[in-house]
Amino acid sequence: MNKKIEKKIEEIAKEELFIETLETRYSDRLDFHDVSVWGVKKALELAFELGKQEGRKEKVK
Repeated sequence: MNKKIEKKIEEIAKEELFIETLETRYSDRLDFHDVSVWGVKKALELAFELGKQEGRKEKVK
């Protein structure tokens, strides 16, 4: 996964799941989060759309 896509996925996590970073910090308190099912659904939908957009870009090349 390239850095641009990683950054977009991290933005989705911040905006939809209120997770500051997706980096492992080796602490249960920092690495596990309570999130709503509607937040997870929205984050997955956005990530899916991102994947579709990136896939279209790859086909054009």
